[in-house]
Amino acid sequence: MSHPVVLTDGNFQQQVLEAPELVLVDFGALWCGPCRVMDPVVDQLAAQYGSRLKVGKLDCDTEAQTAARFGIRGMPSFLLFRQGQVVDSLTGAMPKSRLAGRIEVALQAGQPPQRPGSS
Repeated sequence: MSHPVVLTDGNFQQQVLEAPELVLVDFGALWCGPCRVMDPVVDQLAAQYGSRLKVGKLDCDTEAQTAARFGIRGMPSFLLFRQGQVVDSLTGAMPKSRLAGRIEVALQAGQPPQRPGSS
């Protein structure tokens, strides 16, 4: 079972920007009510997607440099990264199905196109 990685200003480059897989980063804070609501959802997504998706959590209060670098203004904010680039973003508490749907789209976009007749 996969668990979210604790992200810091110091490990963000290696854990997210240099990661070979799709990465979901949850930007939040301990005092943020909607962030606490989303915590179990993020944990469930980490377990659900396993090796297909890396999930990380970054505390915007203690890791303000990285939060500022990506222009995080509202929490929770979710950014999806592929090969060091942001490919999607969402802000606020939401149903698991909405976040999972965006992850699915990003995962499919990262797959090589299938040739006709192959499956």
